[in-house]
Amino acid sequence: MSLLDPFSHALAAVLAATHHALTSLGALPDAAGTWVLGVVALVVLVRLALLPLVVQGVRQAHAAARARPHLQGIAERYRGRTDVDSVRAQLDERRAVSAEHGMSRLGCLPVLVQLPVWLSLYHLLSDVASGVAVGAMGPGLVSSFGAASVVGVSLAGHGYLGSGGVHLAVVAGLAATAAALSYVTQRYVVAPNTPVDGMPEAVLVAQRIMPVMSAGGLLVAGGVVPVALLVYWVCSSTWTLAQSAAVGRWWPTPGTAAAARRG
Repeated sequence: MSLLDPFSHALAAVLAATHHALTSLGALPDAAGTWVLGVVALVVLVRLALLPLVVQGVRQAHAAARARPHLQGIAERYRGRTDVDSVRAQLDERRAVSAEHGMSRLGCLPVLVQLPVWLSLYHLLSDVASGVAVGAMGPGLVSSFGAASVVGVSLAGHGYLGSGGVHLAVVAGLAATAAALSYVTQRYVVAPNTPVDGMPEAVLVAQRIMPVMSAGGLLVAGGVVPVALLVYWVCSSTWTLAQSAAVGRWWPTPGTAAAARRG
């Protein structure tokens, strides 16, 4: 049993319940639209459930930004002093500054907690598209999922080269949309809301190339993952763009270009 199984089974139960609710309202069980709406609903519900962690992450980013000048001043004062007393004094001062600004030692916890959820969602859709039953997504629902198609392109289909030009157009369109959303989010929304003062040059270079690498990775992945995963990536990337834009507009991190624009 995998450590991700409890998450995968919980997500499978949500997807199965969403499909049941939609069919109860008159949607066709094997229609691609029904399953696409199910994936959209699953993404929305998961994102809403994770909002408290997002809020905590924003608070920690603000706390770290407010504390950074003080921490840099401490590092400058103790530069080159490696004796035990100086090291102890520096650590005490850093702890005091962190406590004053509300920084947590577990500042990265919100991100780490979300990782199993995203990995489980990825594996759930991959397994179901491959015909593997997962929890509440039993053989009947898996078969229904595999039978669903968008303009003749199966949600369980893989790669750019499938059943002709329509398949290529659908897969390439979904992959390009996900890649564009990712690039815009990181380049024009996340980057302006990320502090850069005092950052090493290597970190700044990585930050500049990350949007391109992320978008390129999605385009490459579009050639191997199921169409259903591309649908999920488009939905998830759309939410990420909207969420990041809202944070950058109304709760920008202090000391960033986004905060300067807000005034």
